[in-house]
Amino acid sequence: MARPREFDEAVVLDAAVECFWRRGYEATSVRELMETTGLTGASLYNAFGDKRALFRTALDHYVAGSIGERIGRCRALPPREAIRAFFDDILSRSLSDRRHKGCMLVNSALEVAPHDAEFRRIIAGALNRIERFFLDCIAAGQADGTIASAMPAQDLARHLLGVLMGVRVLARVRPERTLLEGVVAPALALLDDPGRPHAMRQ
Repeated sequence: MARPREFDEAVVLDAAVECFWRRGYEATSVRELMETTGLTGASLYNAFGDKRALFRTALDHYVAGSIGERIGRCRALPPREAIRAFFDDILSRSLSDRRHKGCMLVNSALEVAPHDAEFRRIIAGALNRIERFFLDCIAAGQADGTIASAMPAQDLARHLLGVLMGVRVLARVRPERTLLEGVVAPALALLDDPGRPHAMRQ
C-alpha cells in the first residue's frame, strides 16, 4: 500500500504557485521550490514528478482556485452585472499587485505556451473557459434585453477576452487606474444599447 502523504497538498501547491508565479517557469529552480514548499527534492519528485509536472499541477491549482472561483462567484449575478463584476475584480487585483506579478495564466501564455504544445493546450483550455463564461453571460443578457444585440455574442466574448489579456499585461508595467479603467470602459460600453449611459463604477 502507498504511504499517506505527510503534508497538506493544497498548502504545498499554494507555495509552488507562489514560486512559479513570482519567478516564472524557466527561472524557478528545484532548490527554490524546495525552500518555498518546505519539502525535500525527493518528496517533491515522489508526490508530483519533475519540475515540469509540478508546474502543470500548480497551474491547474491556480486556475481552479483563482479563475474558477471568480467565474463561479460572478455566475451567480445577472448577466450584465456578472461581466462587470469579473472586470472589477481583475482591476482591483491588478491595482493592488505591488510585486507586479500579473496573472499566472497570462504569464504562462507568454512564457511557456509558444514553444510547448502541451502547455499551449492547457492554457488555451483555461482561456476558452473564460471566453465561455463571457459568451454565456452575453447570450443570456441579449436574450433578456440587458445586453445589446447589435454585435454577435461570440464576437463580444472574444473581444472581452482580448481586453482581459491586455489589461493583465499592461498592469505589470503600468498599473495605473486611469489607464486600466480606460481600457475596460469602452469594452463594457459595447454591451449597452446606444445612448444608454453606463458608469464604470457607481
